[in-house]
Amino acid sequence: MSKAFQKIYTQITAITKATCSLRATGVGNDELATVNGKLAQVVKIMGDEVTLQVFEGTEGIPTNAEVVFLGKAPSLRVSDQLAGRFFNAYGDPIDGGPQVEGEEIEIGGPSVNPVRRKQPSELIATGIAGIDLNNTLVSGQKIPFFADPDQPYNQVMANVALRAEADKIILGGMGLTNDDYLYFKNVFSNAGVLDRIVSFVNTTENPAVERLLIPDMALAAAEYFAVQKHQKVLVLLTDMTLYADALAIVSNRMDQIPSKDSMPGSLYSDLAKIYEKAVQFPPEAGGGSITIIAITTLSGGDITHAIPDNTGYITEGQLYLRRDSDIGKVIVDPFRSLSRLKQLVAGKKTREDHPQVMNAAVRLYADAANAKTKLENGFDLTDYDNRCLAFAKDYSDKILAIDVNINTTEMLDIAWQLFAKHFRPEEVNIKQALVDKYWAK
Repeated sequence: MSKAFQKIYTQITAITKATCSLRATGVGNDELATVNGKLAQVVKIMGDEVTLQVFEGTEGIPTNAEVVFLGKAPSLRVSDQLAGRFFNAYGDPIDGGPQVEGEEIEIGGPSVNPVRRKQPSELIATGIAGIDLNNTLVSGQKIPFFADPDQPYNQVMANVALRAEADKIILGGMGLTNDDYLYFKNVFSNAGVLDRIVSFVNTTENPAVERLLIPDMALAAAEYFAVQKHQKVLVLLTDMTLYADALAIVSNRMDQIPSKDSMPGSLYSDLAKIYEKAVQFPPEAGGGSITIIAITTLSGGDITHAIPDNTGYITEGQLYLRRDSDIGKVIVDPFRSLSRLKQLVAGKKTREDHPQVMNAAVRLYADAANAKTKLENGFDLTDYDNRCLAFAKDYSDKILAIDVNINTTEMLDIAWQLFAKHFRPEEVNIKQALVDKYWAK
């Protein structure tokens, strides 16, 4: 790159493990630079004192290193050529393919003005019954998966990418192992769906600080397809805990005072900047949408940790993964999961019996949990208790398990079959008109 019109400095005043500082003028926030050949970004400006975050770390950088300001913030070239490709945190191809040609746009821009938004009302079907039946997602929604680190959350994300009814899927992978990266690549290739998936990947071999660019890269691509192509876009981010850890690394190395759980005080706004990109555009603006599903791994199952705690305030519900010991499978927990927008589509964009079937099934599942508690405490079980336990096992296996791949109509039909197998109509407590129409004969 030509240096004829670039600002070049050779006097660094301070160096930490991740940052360096110098005196410079005419520099902008988030502007890119090279420090001794290493890519860096402006993270703080106080008067003429500029602090740069060096993505690869500052090891080996002398105080007289050459600092070249590039005059632009991180950017991504966007066009239809993005589809089917894998990129790193800087938007460079890592799949051996050519560079993308197209318009160059800055990443990390503001979220959509609220007056330009439409209330979400379109169904996003994931094909995973535990989500679509009990916690139906809506286009323009933002929702996290809360999962323990040992759960197969990346497999769930891959399944959502394969099954979701969306025009484009944007994957943002942060801190993926090489095995996970190859898993996503092989699954997408073998399923023949690469033409609608764009992937931005940071692996454990890459500098942790690079993870901070991944969500902005993914959302810049999502905004291109949603705004300019008017498409329904689903953004999958994994793992936001590793993203927050990278924020903490930079914050600590800049000697900022940490907040709760060693996280930076800006954690809420850093997360909100990402999640608030979820949007449903009105028809007059083309009707495109961006829906965000993100993985947040829990440390020791601690839901009160700063990362899930702040995430819960920003997002519209949460999805919990839990291993069910009765069937030996991972399920979407119906008690701790909640989609706050499901009522906008359940029974409106799905079959009329959806809300009542959903509520009845969860109530009977709760009765089974009470029966299990009675059993563990040595109390005798009634005939109804035993039938609830049998229902809960079938319900977990045929509906809640993450490997169940059926559409919403099939889910409802299976639920009615389970009701008829284990209960009498009056025990299910659903409107008689719906019982007459759908009860399995």
